[in-house]
Amino acid sequence: MKLESEPYSTPENFSNPLSETADPRWTPPSTPGGFSSSRRRYSAVDIARYYSRRPWLPLYRLIQIILFSASFLLGTLGDYLFGENQATLAKRAQQLRKILVRLGPTFIKVGQALSTRPDLIRVDYLAELEKLQDQLPPFPTELAFRILEADFGYPVEDLFFEISPQPIAAASLGQVYKARLHTGESVAVKVQRPELLPTLTLDLYLLRIGAGALAPWLPLNLGHDLQLIVDEFGVKLFEEIDYLNEGRNAERFAANFQNDPSVMVPEIYWRYSSQRVLALEWIDGIKLTDTNRVKEAQLDQNELITIGVTSGLRQLLEYGFFHADPHPGNLFAMRDGRMAYIDFGMMDQMDETTKETIVDSVVHLINKKYDKLTEDFVKLGFLAPDTDITPIIPALEDVFGDIIGASVGDFNFKTITDRFSELMYEYPFRVPAKFALIIRSLVTQEGLALSLNPAFKIVEIAYPYVARRLLRGESPALRRRLIEVLFEDGKFQWKRLENLLRIAQGDSSAQFDLVPTAQMGLQYLMSDEGQVFRDRLLLALVEDGRLHTAEVQRLWDLVKDQVEPGQVVEAAWGTAWSALTEFSRERAVQILPKQFLPVLDNTVAALRDNAQI
Repeated sequence: MKLESEPYSTPENFSNPLSETADPRWTPPSTPGGFSSSRRRYSAVDIARYYSRRPWLPLYRLIQIILFSASFLLGTLGDYLFGENQATLAKRAQQLRKILVRLGPTFIKVGQALSTRPDLIRVDYLAELEKLQDQLPPFPTELAFRILEADFGYPVEDLFFEISPQPIAAASLGQVYKARLHTGESVAVKVQRPELLPTLTLDLYLLRIGAGALAPWLPLNLGHDLQLIVDEFGVKLFEEIDYLNEGRNAERFAANFQNDPSVMVPEIYWRYSSQRVLALEWIDGIKLTDTNRVKEAQLDQNELITIGVTSGLRQLLEYGFFHADPHPGNLFAMRDGRMAYIDFGMMDQMDETTKETIVDSVVHLINKKYDKLTEDFVKLGFLAPDTDITPIIPALEDVFGDIIGASVGDFNFKTITDRFSELMYEYPFRVPAKFALIIRSLVTQEGLALSLNPAFKIVEIAYPYVARRLLRGESPALRRRLIEVLFEDGKFQWKRLENLLRIAQGDSSAQFDLVPTAQMGLQYLMSDEGQVFRDRLLLALVEDGRLHTAEVQRLWDLVKDQVEPGQVVEAAWGTAWSALTEFSRERAVQILPKQFLPVLDNTVAALRDNAQI
């Protein structure tokens, strides 16, 4: 296995009173500083209290950080004084990446996180920081096996029938061995790096102090919540080093996709798992970036892209529980065409309000309503509530104006984030700490898709997905958004409905079935909730003093090839019967003229007789 050549200087290489190297059975001191192995929860206050009583520890670590960083800082100062060019920028970016690797797990994670923060890091550095992935120098296998024996109380040979003598992969927080259980199952055994908990707490303590000192010197949009960003990072990092929490995340993720045959999640073997060890089903797959093996396996690359992007959108917009680190080491193509997710340490949850606002922003982007889109940015926290949005609207139009149908070479999500970063310095945009993980997830997934197909356009999958969800109207919130799309200034937008249908049909792999969607729409129209939409739709058919038969004919021409007569009869009968059985006579008296009531009574009686037959 090819590993990074840079030295990996983690605190296990120097004396630390919190060291666990001497004995892997070491239990971190049970202090309020968050060090207890039984309650690995991040607390900035408790960590600060712990280290304020032991100032020699952060001082020693700070000296080490300064020594490692001195050459980069001096070089950057020289560039500032004597001028910089593209060559020096590339050199500094590479130098920064190597320093982060030398400083160890916390700083590697910082570099990975910063690679998704165009508001904090200049574009020139982002590409280099994105290289901080999972191929890093391992720690000795002897230590890993001692951790296994300490956590389970048995020799390694008693735990596993066989286990690889060397790790098959090494990441910033742990490394993976391939093993076989005595019962025959092949498993991946993930073992955490020694020294991790005291190392992370010490580095987070210093990072938080640095963020507090730096924030006042930065523009408001960059420095407004630097310490909050560190705290969010700390919370996620502590969750990530609790492997029992990762196992729970995996099972929750699997439950969300249990009815999706295209997504695979490995089974967790709890008997062989602890806070520092995780055993999970071995995934015999192909890395998505290994395009040659993907082709040799005769897998459809476009289908894999569709699965990846659609599953990512479902995580964000349906479940709100999403994989925040879908880099190439965590996604595999299975030989049966499925996509397998692994490594569920970095997950996050979005609340319903955030999900709905994101759908709003997509709707406003589709409709090119940049004033509304700017308001969405305020709701999501990208702009302060008291921001004057007037000059920002044309800037957003410039950034997003040509997104639909743009070629990936000129315009994609990565391009959007790069161009958006330029706005950060002109307008008071900021990226809320919560959205750093969302951006990381989207950018990474698009990068994987581009590695499989350089001509990939994310809008060709994302827009049909959003269109299908709007047309299905599975929730009141989505139905309200569909009304917003279809009506503007009180007028029905026939062209938008036509476009939505075309977009929804555009991805043939999604198998958009119009009949069930239309049936749900009819049921909604007949319900009390659908009264406003029903009234508006009836008026739309005759608005402007004419019957809109041409528009209706265009819609029919668009969908008629998908509709079979038998399906229509079945759907119409089911909808009519459901509506009539729920449609009380009292309700009919309220909305129908009296002369229609005998006809209604006779019709309902006839339908009931037919249903009994």
